[in-house]
Amino acid sequence: MIDVAVVGLGKMGLSHLSMINAHPDVRVVGICDATGYMLDILTKYTGLPTFKDLTRMLDEARPDALIVATPTHLHSGMVREALRRNIHVFCEKPFMIDPAESEELADLARRSGLVTQVGYHNRFVGTFAEVHRLLELGVLGTVTTALAEAYGPVVLKEAGTTWRSRRATGGGCLYDYAAHPLNLLTWYLGAPTGVSGSRLTSIFSANIDDAVATTLHYPGATAQLIANWSDESQRKMTTQITLWGTHGRIHADRQEIQVYLRDSAPAAEGYRPGWNVKYTTELMEAPWFYLRGEEYSNQLDAFVHRVMASAPEGQNDFASAAITDECLAMIIEDAARVDGPLRSASAAPPPTSLPTRARSAWRVLRGEAVR
Repeated sequence: MIDVAVVGLGKMGLSHLSMINAHPDVRVVGICDATGYMLDILTKYTGLPTFKDLTRMLDEARPDALIVATPTHLHSGMVREALRRNIHVFCEKPFMIDPAESEELADLARRSGLVTQVGYHNRFVGTFAEVHRLLELGVLGTVTTALAEAYGPVVLKEAGTTWRSRRATGGGCLYDYAAHPLNLLTWYLGAPTGVSGSRLTSIFSANIDDAVATTLHYPGATAQLIANWSDESQRKMTTQITLWGTHGRIHADRQEIQVYLRDSAPAAEGYRPGWNVKYTTELMEAPWFYLRGEEYSNQLDAFVHRVMASAPEGQNDFASAAITDECLAMIIEDAARVDGPLRSASAAPPPTSLPTRARSAWRVLRGEAVR
């Protein structure tokens, strides 16, 4: 049994709280949020200890692990505070805005022997995990081309300002949507050597991107990344991956994986030359608690069992998420150079913690001259 606390009670925070509170190996010892109304409701209906201040919660509740589900720009201080107290951390995605800080915190966690995880839940979807397994087996041969996509109906008209509509706080289609298929690409193909042709397109939003397109370069391969959160044709977020290799083709989304293999493909149990289709229900077991999708429960379950086993290295740890953060920074820099600025007179200045390269890109996106 481990003691877990949760900070941030928005959509994802409440989802995580619901799942982790039902876990048979977890005792929730504290929940923290700045909204008093939310805490009053949870106190009344759950009886869980509530706090408005994170430091006080960590001092009094003394959790073994902390789930951080706040807006991205708040992750840094909260994660650092937990690691300083030798508390294991599960942090929502994206990990950090500044990739240098991602590396720093990943190194701090590694040196402290702490278990860390970032909420890229697609790695816990059976179909996407099967893609990784097949690539590890070499079934596809050498991957030459990839397409990673995410579409959904988030911003369909001009709307007010929230943290999701400001890049400085980790919002926009790039951070909120494109990060998911990008993270799958880094899982399958590793870190790219570079990006080019990046475009961050505003459709309805005034200061942020609603669509993303870029090309990632690998030795001997290229990958296209496309995301659009202003796609009304989708009922909810849809993520899909297509990979072409010397022995065939793989296409996967949350529901199924389609595999076409040439006669030259190495043998793999359950697969034959030609078309093969497997469904996510064949590849995933039912979790102890279902909310939104098996993958959300499974990622928390994996984190809990890693904490119980004192296993610092594992799926979606901070080191892994840092690679995705670096790619996001590369896309921002490339878009600033190629696409021209997304102008906003009221946009916040770049945080001084950003490395020089990222600060320059940030200023270009605001329409400022860079010397």
